[in-house]
Amino acid sequence: MRILIAEDDARLHDLLSRALRERAFAVDVVTDGETALIEASINEYDAIVLDVMLPRRTGIEVCRELRRRGHRTPILMLTARDAVQDRVAGLDSGADDYVIKPFELDELLARLRALMRRGPTLHDERLTIGDLVVDTRAQQAIRGGFPVGLTTREYALLEYLARHAGRVVGRAELTEHVWDANHDPASNALEVYIGRVRRKLEQHGGASLLHTRRGAGYLLSSDVTE
Repeated sequence: MRILIAEDDARLHDLLSRALRERAFAVDVVTDGETALIEASINEYDAIVLDVMLPRRTGIEVCRELRRRGHRTPILMLTARDAVQDRVAGLDSGADDYVIKPFELDELLARLRALMRRGPTLHDERLTIGDLVVDTRAQQAIRGGFPVGLTTREYALLEYLARHAGRVVGRAELTEHVWDANHDPASNALEVYIGRVRRKLEQHGGASLLHTRRGAGYLLSSDVTE
């Protein structure tokens, strides 16, 4: 899952980006509203964390413009404690929720997870593919009763495939959601991680769940054979 953070306070965006990356999210950070608008227009994000008081364009202006262009990405607005008018304006401009500064990190992460579960469509917390269960709240996978030991990046890859189980997911789409803007699209990192996830899913036996469709992408399904 890929997140855009638009926040000009370096300490705060460093804290948020580090916490999100530790929880298997790919994160892009921008420090002004104009850049936030550009990045949100050219990249597909699963959620946007948007500070109200940004230079060049305010968060409210960015949110309003994204909604005007038809973007449905969940937006979590950050507002000052005493800025009631900003909170009202943020929601009126199309934000889905807001968190008041200063905030508890756990609360912000919980609100962000809730927004992404809803997204444009409702997402389940437990995804089941055959004998594989992916628990998106606990960020863990279990297959046939055995925990699957995944790194942060491996889990992110598996979760995205699980959310789109039964559909072939292209290479570009996977890298767009699982890696951030620093990823080199020419590298073979995706293939390496796919191989690792496949081996871990099959370490206790069972039919193959993760299938490669040459020239098309990858498919997570219990109903297909190679």
